[in-house]
Order: sequence, then structure tokens, then C-alpha cells
Amino acid sequence: MDCPVCGGDCVRPAHEVLAALPTRFFPCPSCRMQVLDKRAPLPVLTYPEPCSCGKRFIDGVFAHLYVIMREEGDLTRDDPLIAVGSPLVHPGFAMDRPPFLPEKSLVLLSGKVTEKTARRIAAEVPEVQGVVQTSPGIPGLASHEPGAVPRSHTLLAGCDVRADLVPVGEQTLVVYKQQSVIHVEFPRAGYPKIRSVAARVGKPLAPLFVDACSGPGTLGLAAASLGVPHVILNDAWYAAAFWSAVNIGVNRRYFAVDDVKICAQYAKMAACPVLRVPEKVAETRGRQVLEVYQGDFQNLVSVIPRDTGPVTALDIFDKQDQGVVSALLRDWQSRVGGSVFVP
Repeated sequence: MDCPVCGGDCVRPAHEVLAALPTRFFPCPSCRMQVLDKRAPLPVLTYPEPCSCGKRFIDGVFAHLYVIMREEGDLTRDDPLIAVGSPLVHPGFAMDRPPFLPEKSLVLLSGKVTEKTARRIAAEVPEVQGVVQTSPGIPGLASHEPGAVPRSHTLLAGCDVRADLVPVGEQTLVVYKQQSVIHVEFPRAGYPKIRSVAARVGKPLAPLFVDACSGPGTLGLAAASLGVPHVILNDAWYAAAFWSAVNIGVNRRYFAVDDVKICAQYAKMAACPVLRVPEKVAETRGRQVLEVYQGDFQNLVSVIPRDTGPVTALDIFDKQDQGVVSALLRDWQSRVGGSVFVP
């Protein structure tokens, strides 16, 4: 599909992303690595050029970014290299060594970058795919309470669509998102959320899995890849629901589906970013049924088939208040049935 942000080919099927992965971040024999002190200013305002293979060590890329931001006045002479911002590589996964970056493999999140600088970075730094100006708060809905105000960062230049890789058994999911409007979630060692889904769907498989607060769809996609015959993904935030739908198509080879129908357009969803009454965003045809909705999970009971005894993952943001979480779990259990857990 064409990228809904930039119109390019940013979104690729999972098998194509994974086929290119073994060599994507590895150096050629001519590549050079220079490790820089991230806690100190760049000692000399210079940077290495990319290798003839088109890759450059990540510290060299950050030196290039630092020089531009210093020249444009976004950084001072005393700012350390780390002040440039946070690098999000595409695709993202647990690496055992710093990467050598090819073209269009990095989304930069920075609270210091200005629009003028971002445009210059996108034009002059080949490894950068997009530049995002961060603001306080977490993109999306950080609370399940009605009336919660959504937040987002600002894409200043390029495209900020990128993917993370999530292993599920013998398979690896490719989960895309637009980074300025969906929060960064670094997976914990061992992927405990995925393991909890695998344990809950069980053997024999649960007939229905509900990913009630899906984000870009990771837990629902995991359940589907494990063979659950019916999966419902839902999120009140437009970007989460839309990318859940896109990620079904990206990973469709893992599912017993014939086709994926997306019923909504990204730009139109952005015009009404939070919905309370669930509306269908996507559905599949085939031996497995996957559905995506945008709406308040507390109203999702209206689209869940009765007496199916679903397994429900309730991965809400605000899970620190155990009293609130317990009340939500009891309410879901009484109205929907089946089993419900917080991964």
C-alpha cells in the first residue's frame, strides 16, 4: 500500500522487511566505526561521510545532526551529543551492537529541533527518514477516562512511519506505526506481553481474542498468528486503530485470510481522532476472522458476539491504580464474560 503519511513505499509486507534484515545494519569491509562520547559536546564540528556502501555508523550520523543543529542555533556549544534527540531505527528490534545505518533508516525525535533545521536535516542527512519535534506527554490517549485529551508530537520533515519487530514463536511480526502520534514502547527482555498472550489463548485455542486497547495491534496480531480463529482489535485513538488495520495486511502471510478490507481513510479518521461508539475500521475474509474497531473499549460489548467466552487483553495506559484496574476487570467480566487480563 502507499504510505498514508508521505505517499511513498514506506509500508512493506513483513516477508520483504525480514528478508532484508540480515544485512540491513551490518557494515561492509570498508565501513569505519568511531565511538563518540554522548555525554560531552562534539569536540570538533565535523562528521564522517557515508561509506561507499551507503551506510554510516550511528555515532557519525549523530555527529552530522549535531553539526547542523549547532549551525542553526538549536544547540549551544555546551550541549552534549545526546541533546540531539532520540534515534528510532527502522525496523526496530533488540540489537547486540550499535548499527551502521543505511539510507532512510532513522526517525529522529527531538525536543530541540526547529522546522527549518528539520527540513535541512531531511535534505542533507541521507540516513534520516523523518524528523519529529517532541512535546510534553505521550502521544495518543494516556487515560481511559472519558474526556481525556489526546496528545501528539509534530512531524516537521520527511516521514515518521517506521516498524518494530516482535517475535511470536517461530514467526516475527512487523508492526508499523506513525511515530509522532503513537507512543514509543520498547519491548522488555523476553517479550512478557507476548508470552502472556500465548499462555492465555491456550491449547485448545480460545475461540475469540479481544485486544481491547490495541495500540498498533501487537497483541491481537500475536493471537492471530498463534491461530485464534476470531480476533477483535480496538482502540479509541484513530492512529492506533488505523495502524492495527494496516498491520493485519502487512503480516497477512501469518494468518488464514484471503483479503483485508480497510473501511476508513487515515485523513478522515484524523479529523475525528477519538470515538466512543465503536466503528469498524477493517475486516478480513477467510478461515480466520480479524476485525478492527475504533471506539471506547467499555462500549465494545456491542460488537462482541454473545456467549463466546473471549480471552480479553486490557492493556490500558493508566494501570498504576490497582483499584481502578480491578474495577475495570470486574466490570468487563460481568458484561462480556470469558477471561480478561492486563498484560
